[in-house]
Amino acid sequence: MASSAALRNHPRDDDTDYRTAPPTPTFKSLHEKRSMGAGRAMRSLTITLALNLSVTVAVMFVFGSGKQYNALAKPFWFPPLWLIHAASLASSFLMGLAGWMMWAEGGFHSETDALPLYLAQVSLGVVWDPLVLVIGSGWLGLGFCLVQLVTLVGVSRRFGRVNPFAGDIVRLCMVWVAFLTIITFKIAIL
Repeated sequence: MASSAALRNHPRDDDTDYRTAPPTPTFKSLHEKRSMGAGRAMRSLTITLALNLSVTVAVMFVFGSGKQYNALAKPFWFPPLWLIHAASLASSFLMGLAGWMMWAEGGFHSETDALPLYLAQVSLGVVWDPLVLVIGSGWLGLGFCLVQLVTLVGVSRRFGRVNPFAGDIVRLCMVWVAFLTIITFKIAIL
């Protein structure tokens, strides 16, 4: 608190008009703040999706086309190799989207199990292609598929607690992995 003597003895050496308010600092409008936040969100979404998809594409290119899978005498309901790869890319895209939604809501902080489960699921999904399609190890691939299904159940539950839509996206990926599990089982017994 200032003393009254100090206020009375305040020198007025300049011609400043004290009746006008000092200039206020400029603040960004709500629209500008939202557009900046949206730009950052789009950038982080793009990075997340690019990482997921690039890892999946790299595994497909590094490990080849799966000549053993093409050489198998398969039932009519087995998808062609290009469809398996396309569906794996779609699943990778959806998992990236769900992971980003979880991250954007701060869910990896509240659900501490979610990030390790998510990373385990992505790793298991990447390993299936070379393990089953290139090496031809059906039984080991079946084990990986079953572990991946259990991991996806955990990811879906954790993501669903924070963002129900993200949990639903993970359930779509579970359908694909369940179908891959059936294919892998059939490959193992052929």
